[in-house]
Order: sequence, then C-alpha cells, then structure tokens
Amino acid sequence: MIKDVFSSTIELENYKVEHNHKSNEKESICEINTPISYNEFFERIICSNRPCILKVPNLIEDWISSRQWVENNKPYFSFLSDKYGSFEVPVANCNEKYYNAQKTTYIKLDDFITYWKDYSEKGHPSDMPSLYLKDWHFPKDFPETNIYQVPQYFASDWLNEYLCGKTSINDDYRFVYMGPKDVFTSFSWSANVCGCKRWLLFPPGQENNLRDKFGQLAYDATAPELHDSAMFPNYHKLCGQFEIIQKAGEVIFVPSGWHHQVWNLEDTISINHNWVNGCNIKTMWDSLQNNLLAVKKEVEDYRTIDGWEDHCQLMLRATYGMNYEEFYNFLHFIATRRLDYLGNNNPNIMFGEWKIGINHAIFDLVQLKNVLDLLLCDSNIKFISFFQNVGNQCDNLRNDINSTLLKVTRHT
Repeated sequence: MIKDVFSSTIELENYKVEHNHKSNEKESICEINTPISYNEFFERIICSNRPCILKVPNLIEDWISSRQWVENNKPYFSFLSDKYGSFEVPVANCNEKYYNAQKTTYIKLDDFITYWKDYSEKGHPSDMPSLYLKDWHFPKDFPETNIYQVPQYFASDWLNEYLCGKTSINDDYRFVYMGPKDVFTSFSWSANVCGCKRWLLFPPGQENNLRDKFGQLAYDATAPELHDSAMFPNYHKLCGQFEIIQKAGEVIFVPSGWHHQVWNLEDTISINHNWVNGCNIKTMWDSLQNNLLAVKKEVEDYRTIDGWEDHCQLMLRATYGMNYEEFYNFLHFIATRRLDYLGNNNPNIMFGEWKIGINHAIFDLVQLKNVLDLLLCDSNIKFISFFQNVGNQCDNLRNDINSTLLKVTRHT
C-alpha cells in the first residue's frame, strides 16, 4: 500500500527551504507516477508553487469512499442514497450565473441522486439544468466517518489544522464534490474517487487576460465572446495555460494563484481541500492586504465616520472570509502549537493525524514569524479595536517565537 512507503511523521531534511516560485519547471505540469519522499515533494512542488498530477498507484485505494462509494467504476447511488439520502447538500446550477459563479441551493441528497440518474439516463439533455453537488462539508457533517485520509504530501495544512482545532469556529475547507458528466489564493488538492475531469489551469497573472473591459473575470474561460476584443481587450495576450485530464484514483495539486476551470467528462465524485501552510502564508497575507485596499476604496466616501477602520474589517471578513483579527488568531494558534512542540517537546499531531518533525516545525515557525512581523508593522492595526485591546500579547508572541528559534536553531 502506498501509505507503507511513508512514516507517520512529515519532516524536512533542512528547515532552510527556499521558495522558488519563479522556477522554470513551472513551464510544464509535473506528473508523478511513482512514490517520492515527502521532502522532495515539499521542495519540488509545494514550495515551488508548481502544478502537479499524482498518478501514483494505490494512492487512494484504501479510502472508505473509494471502496464503498463506487461500484463498477461509477458512483454507487444506492449506497449513497441509503446512507446519506436524507441529508441536505449544497447544489449549484451550472447553467445559472449568479455573481460570476453558480447559484447554490440546498436539497436532499436523495433528490440530487434522483436528478443525477435521470439526467445521465437521458443523455445529459441541454434543456435540463446541469446540477453539481459542490462544497459539501462532509467531514464536518460526519466527523466519525473517515471516508479518506489526507495524503502525506498535503499533510502540512495550517488552515484546516486551525479550523478543526478551534471548534468554536465550526468551519473547514474540506469538501466533497459530485456531479454528472458535464464546474467551476490558497493551495488546493483534488482526488478523483471515480470519474474523469478536464482541468484548465492558468499561471498567476494570466487571469487578468480573461477580464472584460470592466475588470470582471469571464464566467467561462472558453466562451466564444472572449474573442470580442472590444469587450475582452487583453484576451489575445493569454498564454501559458495547461490542460490536464484527471482520471479515477489520481490527485491534482493546484498551486496558489492559479486560476482554473473544471469539467466532468464522466459521472464523478471527488474529495477536495483548500489549504495554507508555510509555503504560501505570505501569499495569503498579500491577498488579505489587497482585499482590504479594495474594501477601503469602496467605502472611501465614509472615511470620516467613527469606527471606519473597524467597519472596513467587517466588510473584509464578509468579502474575503477573514480579517486582520482572525488572521492574527490563525497565526497565534499555529505558533502556539509549534512553540509547544519545540519548547516543551509535546507531540504535535497535525491535521489528519500526521505528526510533525523538528525541522518542519522550525520551518513553519520561521515562515510564520516573517508574516507576523509584516502584520504587526502594518499601519492599519493601530486603528483596529482588536489590536488596541490585546495589550502586549502580540509582542509577547513575537518574542516567544524569536527566543525559541534562537535556541533550537543552535542545535539544528
């Protein structure tokens, strides 16, 4: 089994791993057909922000979802209906545009499966809606049902480590997707439990060539209207995109900032994660800052109102999903866990039950410290109530990180 190739610990050979986001290797999609070490994958793929498809045999073969949700290489509808049919799931209509995405409603899984079978049996007629089950937080809804194990390559997952560790938040970025043969700045990985997908990936910056004259991204990256130069003045500059066909049992890694579009070529079930770690935490911070600038520009006319900065933070939370306070709490949570491991030698169980090694913990703490320094130097925080009220907590955290890193790097 593939899992026997690895230990239960994720570790790096050296905590001084360079981020080579400008690597020439990104001129092609990396295809991995045989197991490689966690360290090699981390340096060559994750830290280089390079797209990759894993075709390693038996990578997801042992998953409960692979064994119980599939029959004859197709979705096992009767099992899914019997087991989960009464639960409501989020379903998007791919034919119905809603704020440059698809409109989502909640229906019972039984009803979705009934539609799915009917749609497939009729040959996917164009006069029927094209529905797609997306963003179903299955692990959160069924915490006792371990339908998959996070592949070791993706075990360094700060975001889900934080969200699953902070039970008061009641959220995560772990999803199940299901749908008939044809939808649409973190990392993401996607494993095909069954079925086949076609992916289009666009390197960072290329998405700007898909914007119309008003700055809005095209709803469909293959739509004929993109050739209208009056409406899409930069489309002719588009280059460097990749196409990937992902089959059952294969896992794709989509790096930070890579715009992508997906089609189901067959009836498909996939499991997906969005996540952040030490390799792209700086990218997340940059995106948070840029989104705050956009919010401030939107409400600039109200700058003189009392509490304007705090209101901007509320808007940032609503539009981006996180604001400065939550970003700090996120960093604080991860830092505290790494400090506890390095300073007190308390075992640090990562998200997905993986353990973290010493060099990896140091790497995490170094990257976190760099971004924490940027946050605490940001001129916006002196106007935000949260940072005015926490006293010396932020500086104390930074001092704890500095002293711990000084101690552990002397012996590493």
